[in-house]
Order: sequence, then C-alpha cells, then structure tokens
Amino acid sequence: MISKSDYLVIGSGIAGLSFARKVAPYGTVNVLAKKTACDTNTNLAQGGIAAVMGTDDTLEEHVSDTLASGAGLSHEDVVRVVVNAGPKMIEELLELGVPFTAQVDHPDLPELGREGGHSHRRIIHAKDMTGQALQKVLAEDCLKNQNIRIHELHLALDLLTVKDKDDSLRVVGAWVLDREGGVVKTFLAKTVILATGGSGRVYLYTTNPDGATGDGLAIGWRAGARAANLEFVQFHPTCLYHPKLKNFLISEAVRGEGGRLVTREGELVMRDHPQGDLACRDVVALAIDREMKRSGAPCVFLDVTHKPSAFVRERFPKIYQTCRLLGLDIAKEPIPVVPAAHYQCGGLLVDAWSRTGVKGLYAIGEVSATGLHGANRLASNSLLEALVMADRGAQAAREEAARTEFPPEVEPPGWPAARLGRTPPEAVLIAHSWDEIRRFMWNYVGLVRSDQRLGMAAKRLAMVKNEIDEFFRNFEVDYDLVEVRNIAVVADLIIRSAASRRESRGLHYSLSWPERDDPNFKKDTVLFNSEPSLLPSA
Repeated sequence: MISKSDYLVIGSGIAGLSFARKVAPYGTVNVLAKKTACDTNTNLAQGGIAAVMGTDDTLEEHVSDTLASGAGLSHEDVVRVVVNAGPKMIEELLELGVPFTAQVDHPDLPELGREGGHSHRRIIHAKDMTGQALQKVLAEDCLKNQNIRIHELHLALDLLTVKDKDDSLRVVGAWVLDREGGVVKTFLAKTVILATGGSGRVYLYTTNPDGATGDGLAIGWRAGARAANLEFVQFHPTCLYHPKLKNFLISEAVRGEGGRLVTREGELVMRDHPQGDLACRDVVALAIDREMKRSGAPCVFLDVTHKPSAFVRERFPKIYQTCRLLGLDIAKEPIPVVPAAHYQCGGLLVDAWSRTGVKGLYAIGEVSATGLHGANRLASNSLLEALVMADRGAQAAREEAARTEFPPEVEPPGWPAARLGRTPPEAVLIAHSWDEIRRFMWNYVGLVRSDQRLGMAAKRLAMVKNEIDEFFRNFEVDYDLVEVRNIAVVADLIIRSAASRRESRGLHYSLSWPERDDPNFKKDTVLFNSEPSLLPSA
C-alpha cells in the first residue's frame, strides 16, 4: 500500500501539528501518530511557554537567561531568532483559541509565571495543563483541514532513501507499520519532517510517556543525519516519588510560585545557591542527587504548604488532583520528589531552518539539536522552540517541495523477516533487553558519570544491541522490537557522546573530569554516521 503527499510529518505533538497547519495551504500533508494523535510529550507538558510578554521584561534578558542556562554551548544567533519570535507565536496561539490563563486584573492579557533560571515572570500557561490545552486546539484545527490527514497507530520503521542526481542521499518517504492492520505501508513525500519528541524511556525513571523511545532520532541517524550534544540529557529535579505513579512530573512552576525543596528534617536543599530553588535544572537535580546520597534518603520533598490552600488548588489543579487520588494533600503536606530523565537537549543536528543536511529531511522539536539549549535547557523554552522552528521549517520545506518532483513508487521493504514469516521472538526476550538497557543507562549514564561507568555501559550495550539486531533481521516486524531497536541506537549515541566530552558542563557531570574545560570542549559534540542506510527503489 502506497500513500503520497507533499509533506510527511512523523509525530503529532506541538512541533508536528504546528508544521502541518503551516504547510497545509501549499500541499497535502500526512501526519503519523505512533499511538493516538494526542498521546505525545506535548500533552504532558505542565509548565508553559517562555516568551517576553511582561512590561518589566525584555528580549535581551530572555536571551541572557537562555545563554546562561546553556553553559556556554547555546548558539547566540539561534537563541536570538527563537526568543525574538516568541511574542508573535503567542499571539498566533491566542488567535487560534488556546485558553491560556488570564490575569485577574487584565483578562485580555495572559498570566505570567516564573520558573528556574528566568530573571522575570515570562511563562505563559494554561494553569498546569498547558500542553494538554495546546494539543487539543492544534489537533482540532488540523482535523478540520482537508489537506491534512492524521494516521493514528502508525509507527515509522525507517526512512526511505534514494540516490539523488548528484549522488547524494535524498529522503523520499518512510516505511510504516500500521499497528491496527498489521501491515507495512509505504508513505512517499517530497519532504519528510521528524517531530517525534524525545527518548526518556531509554532510562529506568523518566517523566516521559511510554512512546518516548527516540524513534525519530534513530531513524534519522540510520538515514544519514548527524547527531549532536546527546550527552546532555536533562533530568527534571522534581518527579513524584510514589510507588503507584512513577513518571508524574511536578512542574517547575511550583518552585516558581514559592515551593521549597527540603529534606525530611526540613532543611533547605538549595540553601547554598544564590538563586535558591530557582536555580537552573542541572544545578538543582545534582543538588538533590548529592543530598540523597549523603543522607541515604530515597527522595527529598517539595514543600508548598506555606501558600494558601485555595491558591495551590487553583494554580495547580492537575497536580493537586493527581496527588489527592494517591492520598497526598499537597496543600497540607510536602511532596516527595526525585530527579528523573525528562528532556533530550541534543538530537539530530539542524540549521536555523530545521534542515538536517540530508535532502528532503527536517527535524523539529525535541528530536532536533538547533543550538538553542546548549548544555542545559532553560525551563519552558522547549515549547517555544517547537513553535518557532516549526514556523521556520515550514517556510524552508515549502520552498523545497515546490522544486521537488514526487519520488518514484517504492515497494514495501521485504526484510528477511517479512519473507520468512517467522513470528516475533518471545516477549520475555524483548522485555529483558529493554530492562537491561534502561537499568545500565540509569546506573552508569545518568546524572553522574565516569569513564569507568561509561565503559561498562558500552560493553553491555554492544552485547544487547547485537541480540536486538539479530532479532530484527530474522523475525517479523513487531512493535516492541522496533521500539527496543531504536532505544538501543539512542543509548549508543548518548554513551558515545558522553565518552567524548572529557569535562563537566551543564547536564554532563563526570567524576573522571569534574572541571569545565572551555579551551578544549566549548563546542558541540557532533557524531557522523559513516554507513547510512540506502534502501533501493523498485
């Protein structure tokens, strides 16, 4: 089965849907959703969008805060592009009908929150459900557009690449597993846009949903795109510590509204830092990790009980209600929290127009490395980046699609698995590989690394990866097997990136190299795939 469109968008979060609606007036768009259209990282985002909207704030101060958070690796030109476009993106969303929380005294203006690393209140939010509000409005808008078709339960297996006239690679589509129909389909397009989000499930503990398995990063890498800065995995300082709910985020906005990190004895965790609880995430996460190791405690606590109960319930309704269902009243008792893998600051290397360097292939949102985040993402800059780079990527993709002919029709992949018709390996084997990768990534490539730990992780991954590759070559296409194959690629890229950075900076802290080394490492870590997949046309 072959489906053609001018644009193929892989991923249905804020990046993918924003791009789709921007290009729809110029051509047809197929959007692939791995699960349902709203089962995305965007849908879980609580905090909001960072943009300069306050009269006491300036674009220059937002730029300065972003550069400071990035620990010397943020690209100032990209930072300025994204920050300067912020107010325009917010205005577009307001016109679209996104229900941002309004100021009490000025109902026509959005309320501004504050989060760690920001010098001013500049977080536009929909209480603590900003992502859900964005996802709903964007999805509804796309579903009404006749030029956009959203395919749910469609998992991209690999990108389809051919040789262009100048002998370079060009991406012309993707092979996709229709999970409901149980068949592999071919989607052809003039341009392909990866908007698949991050890869938090490569770690044992994460705030990400189950689908965050680095699919876009893995398939883009296999197609020849470069990867950058993957050693910088952001661990959010405050994931709820509870046996019944292990990936629920406690928004940074709680600290922005006065929440304090404390030990069980009530001592302030961030007492020695000049910014206190509003320090950048890398600093706060490491401080919590040190405190837990010092005391042997399984968690620390986020205390907001000094704020009026009505304010807590009104400002954080989702957090309040979720914790209440678990028997925890956050207005009356502190919230147990631990750091957890949260955001992939690196990704597929792109330029300021979201182009990967492989013809026909773009990457937007968390799957990409634009240069905005550097060594540590500033809170709530992620949704801003997705909006701005979707807008810019749409401009570039429209131009490329206008001068590109439709690719030749390509037959489905014909892997040995499809020919042999062998049933997938036992589920326990796939589950074991998945569990092993996530555990050694957490233990050896987590908040604190060392050369020895990275070496141990690399050795273990090599064995597991060989087993996974053998399964993939010799068995039918299977959803779980595809995910663990991608997770193995992501783990490999993170380990290689971390091993090559012999210093500590931002989110990468190494016991073997505890000092920052600007003369040698004030630069991006860029990985090249010397053997990209070339899947021949019919």
